[in-house]
Order: sequence, then structure tokens, then C-alpha cells
Amino acid sequence: MIAAGGDDVIAALRAIRVRSAAVIVCKRGPMGCSVFDSAIPATIDEGIQGRGFPVEVYNVLGAGDAFMAGFLRGYLRGEPIATCCAFANACGAFAVSRLLCSVEYPTEAELHHFLAHGSAYRALRRDRDINQIHWSTTRARRQDLAERLGQSPQLMALAIDHRAQFETMADRAGAPRGRIGQFKELALAAALAIRQAYPQLPAAAFGLLIDETYGREALFRAADHGLWIARPVEEPGSRPLDFEGSGSLAAKLIEWPLIHTIKCLSFYHPDDPAELRARQDRELDRVHDAARTLGRELLIELVAGKNGSLEDTTLARLIDHLYQCGIRPDWWKLEPQKSQAAWANIAAVIAANDTACRGILMLGLDAPIDALGEAFELAAPCPWVRGFAIGRTIFARPAEAWLNKTIDDADAVRQMATTFRQLVESWLRARGRQGSVE
Repeated sequence: MIAAGGDDVIAALRAIRVRSAAVIVCKRGPMGCSVFDSAIPATIDEGIQGRGFPVEVYNVLGAGDAFMAGFLRGYLRGEPIATCCAFANACGAFAVSRLLCSVEYPTEAELHHFLAHGSAYRALRRDRDINQIHWSTTRARRQDLAERLGQSPQLMALAIDHRAQFETMADRAGAPRGRIGQFKELALAAALAIRQAYPQLPAAAFGLLIDETYGREALFRAADHGLWIARPVEEPGSRPLDFEGSGSLAAKLIEWPLIHTIKCLSFYHPDDPAELRARQDRELDRVHDAARTLGRELLIELVAGKNGSLEDTTLARLIDHLYQCGIRPDWWKLEPQKSQAAWANIAAVIAANDTACRGILMLGLDAPIDALGEAFELAAPCPWVRGFAIGRTIFARPAEAWLNKTIDDADAVRQMATTFRQLVESWLRARGRQGSVE
């Protein structure tokens, strides 16, 4: 009406039509929109209709831009006008139902999911399924990360985030606990030596799981070298799961660099007593919510075999249960399985619940190298297993010797690098037999 200089919608549309043959889109809020691509009819309802999506209006900032983006997404690709309207109205609904502006517009996958399935929530920001799609299709992908997530992605990490184990070793050796941090710097040097030994692989194909308690210096130095980095949040050895330190979990995590993945270990068996499982679920949901709210990737590590039998369906049942709780980590870290059937069961659960999952890293549990090689062979055919994050197999014996001052820094680095390289070679051979390992 402003454009036409009148106070009647139909009269305004006709005045515009006299001056232009362009498609005219008339937005109608929760009623959707009407589009006119030829002569203007007697009523606005006779235009081409696009269904509306009644939602809670939480914030109108950017709603018009979202609407136009959705409409043009269809119009510029030759979609029917009614489809263009559906895209536009859905994008506008997302914009008004979320807090921020363009960063919370729907991605294409999110848009199509919403159009196909709708939402049980008028406040779309509360729909965890839709939010998971938004997260997994917008999370940051550095170039090296994108390269690593190609046809046959690899991630081989040294897990040096142990705290209680290092305290025990230091106390047994009569060494001050302050030396633990120095040893973790040596572990970083070993990881960097192995990264440099494989120039054909991107830097982020190698990683480090490391804590701030004793590994603060190594933790922040690692970021200068393009390594994938994950940091623990759990209280060591806690069962049920508890978090290290006191106060707000989110308040601590918000200080972390965005490139640091949150790692949370839970000693959890699907046949645990109901009260224990409820506590575990609550705490895992808490860290999952914090990770999503703050935009950090999450790795959940599950160790079931220490508290019950590890059968072909044990981990699959547990992972499926967590998915049903709405917990969808970016990464899983799992103990070695006894058969390819067990890995196939796990793969089926992930494929059914989260096709955007980054993948699985296998942990070591201080197993001998030969045993891990056999475990790699069983895991390699599983398309979700992307590599490993192993610690004590690599560092335990050098750490004991170094803390007892029977080897020096150079020997410690050399021993860790040698074992780490043996594991890398073992994984690449196992994975290579399944296809490309670039």
C-alpha cells in the first residue's frame, strides 16, 4: 500500500500491476502469503497460496530477509510458485521462532525436514531433532577438517588426558606432580613428530586428547600445529558420571576455544540399575545441552566392559538408548569390540539415528599393540570407525621410566613416537584393506 499510495490491498496490487509485470508477493504473517504472477483477481485469497506455519513469535529480527531468501531459493531454480511460498514461509517461521538473525536461518537439510515432518513445537528453537540438523549442517569445518572428512577420513589421536593415572605414577615414583605437565609436553612432541612423518595426510588427521589440569601448556601449544584437540570434562573415575570442579559447567566451557572438542567419559553399561542409568542419562544430557548451546563439538566416550559383559549388542543397545534420550554427540569413543557383528550393530544404530555423526574413535584400554592390531582389523570394515584415540599403550611405560628418571626427555619422546607410529601403521594397513586411506 505504501508503494501504490493507497489504503486498500487489492487496489494497491492493481496499481503496481499497471506499472510492472513482475511477480508480486504479498506476505500475510501466520496466514502465509499470496502471489500474483498475472492479472490481479478480486480477492487476495485468489492469488497463488503458500501455506503458513503458525509458530511462537520470539524475535522478528531478520524475518523478512529469511522469507525472501526462502522464496528466492525456489524462484531462481524454477520451482513452482507454491513451492517458493512454502520455502519462504518456513524460513520466516524459523527466523521469528529463534533468538538470533541469519545464523539461525534453516539450512537446506533443515528446511526440507521441517516441510516433510513439521514440528511438535510452536517454539521451533525447542525442537531437538531440528536443532540437531541445524547444528550438524552448520558446525565449523576448517579446510583441513573438511579434507579429513572426505571419502576415507582418518583421525589418529594420542590420548594424554589422564589425570588420576599420572598422579598414581608420580606418587609411586616419588616425583612431584608438577612434573606431570612436563611429561605431557613431551607427549605433544611425540605426536608432532608422527604428524610430520606423514606429510601426505592433513595435519588434522592427527590429534591429542589432553587436559588442562596437568597439560595446560601442551594443550595451548598444540593449537599452533593444526592438530585435532579434545579436552575432558568428567571427574576421573566417576560412576555415576560427575564433572570435574565445581560451579556451572557451561560457564567453564564458554572459555574454551571453539576448536576444542568437549570429551566426556562415562562408565556405563546398558544393564546397570535403573537409578544409576537415570543419573548417567541426566549428566550426559547436561553436557550435550551445554555443548550445543555454546557451539562446541562433543565426544562421548563409553566404557561398558568394566561393569558388565560386552556382547555383540551391548554398545549398540547403549548408543541407541542415548539417541532416544536426544543425546547426539559429534563423536563416539568406544572400546574395542569382540566381533565384526558388534561393529555392524553399532553402525546400524548410528545410521538410523544420526547420519551426520562425525564417527567413532577406538580407545585402547592399555592393550598390547598386537591386540590392538587385531581390534583394528575387526573395526576397519565399519564405515563409522574413523581411527583411534589411544593413551596408556603409548605413554604408560615411558612415563613410569621418565618419572623414575631412568630415561631422559629424548628417550621418552622417542619411545612414545615409536609406539604411536606402530599404531598408525597398523590402523592404516587395516583401513587400507577396506579402501582408500587418503
